[in-house]
Amino acid sequence: MSFQTVEIIITIVKTFIVFVALMSMVPVMIWLERKVIADIQVRIGPNRAGPFGILQPIADAIKLFLKEDIIARDADKLVYFLAPAASIAPAIIAFAVVPFGDQFTMFGHRIVMQVADINIGILYILALSSLAVYGIVLAGWSSNNKYSLLGGIRSSAQMISYELPLGVALVGPILLSGSLTLRDMVDAQARAGVWFIAPQFLAFVCYIISGFAETNRAPFDLPEAEQELTAGYHTEYSSFRFAMFFMAEYINMVTVTAIATTIFLGGWRGPFSNIVILQPVWFLVKVFALLYVMIWVRGTLPRVRYDKLMRFGWKILLPISLINLLITAAVKAFAPQSAIPVLSAISISLAILVAVALAIASARSARLLPSGKPEPKGEFYGWRS
Repeated sequence: MSFQTVEIIITIVKTFIVFVALMSMVPVMIWLERKVIADIQVRIGPNRAGPFGILQPIADAIKLFLKEDIIARDADKLVYFLAPAASIAPAIIAFAVVPFGDQFTMFGHRIVMQVADINIGILYILALSSLAVYGIVLAGWSSNNKYSLLGGIRSSAQMISYELPLGVALVGPILLSGSLTLRDMVDAQARAGVWFIAPQFLAFVCYIISGFAETNRAPFDLPEAEQELTAGYHTEYSSFRFAMFFMAEYINMVTVTAIATTIFLGGWRGPFSNIVILQPVWFLVKVFALLYVMIWVRGTLPRVRYDKLMRFGWKILLPISLINLLITAAVKAFAPQSAIPVLSAISISLAILVAVALAIASARSARLLPSGKPEPKGEFYGWRS
């Protein structure tokens, strides 16, 4: 067997492993989200199907497979059928450039724990993230339903608005590493001895918030606001096609957190990461920590109003991303050898100031709330029902 044939087989095997892993993360995320939110709300959560309810996602999947597939009479059939696939495909393909470990040698062949190591990894990810909106917009348009169309329009405006701060937030780590390759960014953090979350804390916060908006997660789940749009862009979908949109959401969550882990949290690096088998373990630990935060936010914060969502993206998040980029570029230009320590000190100082400001605001809010007095019937903090 020739060397090229073996390399093709290795690539196919890695692609299959990543695909199966991403598909397997969907039921895990469904179970984890239901359990974590139940814990936040002092409930038990799923506990009937299997021990600790771990078989509940499988039961839900069987239910969705067996449900009747209802198609709107006046829907654009071709686009209607293709929209769920167009929504899930970019999330899966984007994961191809994410490294989940270093390289090792087996039977004389060098195996890189990454499907494709291309030299424009960040640009590849940004390009695919731009394509993700098409599935949702086409689903809303093809359904011939006004609520679905409104959800699709909301999604397009939201994703385009938050792609800007997300992209600008990633430029800072690019300047520090001097490369567009994700593997080079992991190596740059190892050489610096510090994760990029320290010198690029503002960029990390902007990226995570933009990630919530890009994945349509609460408090930015306006495209499927059930109080306003019935179910938003997937109102007319049922059965397995309905499930595909949820699969796309969870796979997008995994991809967003995997990219954040690689760029800001050192990737697969950790204690004893020279042991090859521990590298994917450390990578998964960091990914699940960020996924827990995303679930935590959903169970904590209410959905924001749409005008506030857009105002926050354009007037707060984008300027903060640009300020972080300007500071990073200035420090990198005038003090290239000590850029990371200087930026880390600036980030820590800003984080302390923000924490103090939030503590003061919280204390002031607590003083404004009524205490020690029973709440009159029909009133809520001065507002009459």
